[in-house]
Amino acid sequence: MSAPQPVIRRLDPILVDRIAAGEVVERPASAVKELVENAIDAGARTIDVVVESGGRRLIRVVDDGRGMSPEDLALCVERHATSKLPGGDLAAIDTLGFRGEALPSIGAVSRLAITTRPEAAEAGASLTVEAGLKGAVRPAPAQRGTRIEVTELFAATPARLKFLKSDRAENSAIAETLRRLAVAQPGIRFTLRADAGQPLLLPAETGPEGELRRLTAVLGPDFAANALPVSLAREGFSVTGHVGLPTYHRGAAGYIHLVVNGRPVRDRLLLGAVRGAYADTLASDRHPVLGLAIACDPDLVDVNVHPAKTEVRFREPGLVRALVVSAIHDALRRGGARSATTGASRTLDALRPAGPALATHTGAAAPSLFRSARPSFFPAGTPSVAAPSGYRRTESWRPAPEPAEAAPVFGEPEGFGEAAQAPFEGPADLAAPPQADVRLAPEAAEAVDHPLGAARAQIHETYILAQTRDGLVIVDQHAAHERLVYERMKAERARGGIARQGLLIPDVVEMSPDAAERLVAAAPDLDRLGLSIEAFGTGAVLVREVPAALIGASIRDLVTDILDALEASGDEEGGAAATEGGPLGRRLDAVLSRMSCHGSVRAGRRLRPEEMNALLREMEATPNSGQCNHGRPTSIELKLSDIERLFGRR
Repeated sequence: MSAPQPVIRRLDPILVDRIAAGEVVERPASAVKELVENAIDAGARTIDVVVESGGRRLIRVVDDGRGMSPEDLALCVERHATSKLPGGDLAAIDTLGFRGEALPSIGAVSRLAITTRPEAAEAGASLTVEAGLKGAVRPAPAQRGTRIEVTELFAATPARLKFLKSDRAENSAIAETLRRLAVAQPGIRFTLRADAGQPLLLPAETGPEGELRRLTAVLGPDFAANALPVSLAREGFSVTGHVGLPTYHRGAAGYIHLVVNGRPVRDRLLLGAVRGAYADTLASDRHPVLGLAIACDPDLVDVNVHPAKTEVRFREPGLVRALVVSAIHDALRRGGARSATTGASRTLDALRPAGPALATHTGAAAPSLFRSARPSFFPAGTPSVAAPSGYRRTESWRPAPEPAEAAPVFGEPEGFGEAAQAPFEGPADLAAPPQADVRLAPEAAEAVDHPLGAARAQIHETYILAQTRDGLVIVDQHAAHERLVYERMKAERARGGIARQGLLIPDVVEMSPDAAERLVAAAPDLDRLGLSIEAFGTGAVLVREVPAALIGASIRDLVTDILDALEASGDEEGGAAATEGGPLGRRLDAVLSRMSCHGSVRAGRRLRPEEMNALLREMEATPNSGQCNHGRPTSIELKLSDIERLFGRR
């Protein structure tokens, strides 16, 4: 009787390398990442990358780092051979690479050629690995540093080639990988050249503004003008970088750059913290633009949790999340009423007529689109009357209609509407030239020096037109006041309670039984927001008190919006473990955001000049007033130079 054949056997070493390559080298961009990280760890200050056919045919990485001796060169392509763990301590990793898998894995599925020379050596050395078979180390002429060429990637595993995308898509993935490494290492010069498309050139950046210049080069030329600096440290962790204004956003999350101890990551904890920080300032389908670097002792973070090293695990995840949220919140509060500069560009593009270029003011007249325009706050058909003294005869003047009695403004900020009984003097002289020729009352002349300027008119009973020293600002009155009411109620909640007012006759709101049950279950949380609700039979609730800022609002519409907010925020319930900064706090903020819409100045509400100016001053003093609760901008600024170009005066 013959002995049974063994079922378990050792895999061939080359097969082991090819299996490992499936984890380390998923696509050409993965190989580029591993090779560039090795160059960074070698102290390179210049890294050049060349790819052909999306990285299938050729990947070449050349650096000016320390280089390797012939003995190190022979060992670097062996599995789990590395120079980056001198003490063997996985809790103290301060390099990007440390596994010792990249070069042997790449060599197992391609043809790998390495040429290197240390600075002190007179000659270099070269080595080739083809489909896992290592050649001999040979002398070779070389400059200081290392040159690595990967040709015919995945030639040894043809099935992998079927899963690669087009050359253009692979080139794009390689460029994105290099950009993320470049954000993490602003002091290194990176170049990327492909056989198609424009080369990527990122010069080394140093000095206090070096990080911002690198972020601007990666995120776009508009980033610097729309970025806010971030700097916060706590309990061994620090967060630095720049975050974009909430109104400067993108449709994809690819413009969020996160770095931990010099390592670019796509960590779920950090991404969740970023989303939480922008939660009530950004539309749900938009994403912020930012670059943040987190620094800490290597003992406080584990980077050995993912083969691609794109995720990390913090020893104190709650502390890190709170630090990131606080840092972004502080930056956005400093941003105040600022809106993205790109809003002005979009406005000018929308106003600029199609057709021939505008003539200068010394040539043809402005396009008919602007010649025929008339201010919308003068109703069509207003009869012509003699212009008052002080107006040039060439000006087209119309008297303003008598305003209707203004409805009360819900939750007005201090001073907002105090002068509502003052007679309306009509719109200011909009035709007056700027700068020294502006004819303003003393108080208006001082107001134009404010960031949002002096109110000059209300357009379509929805938009406030304000004049600044060097341009004009258009403000959406409903969106702006919605943010003011929201921030005021948040501040009241933080101080211990939102001011409330009882209804003379409690209001009964009918709804489906399920909706009523959900609302009653949330009654303790809503009571903290100044809204007193109790069950009233089956399929109805009784509203006894509402926040003072919402007096006069439709109770039914208010309750309906609160139900929508509760459904959108999920079924997270408050409790002993809930905190104002956690799920409960986010849920209450979502409800407050919906409530504030009912206490704001509505579109179509005619405002007096005093009310408009009070609104502008309150915006300047309120955090995050550059955007409404839904992420839309509350104001757009147009510089005088932009307007002059629009009319062909420049």
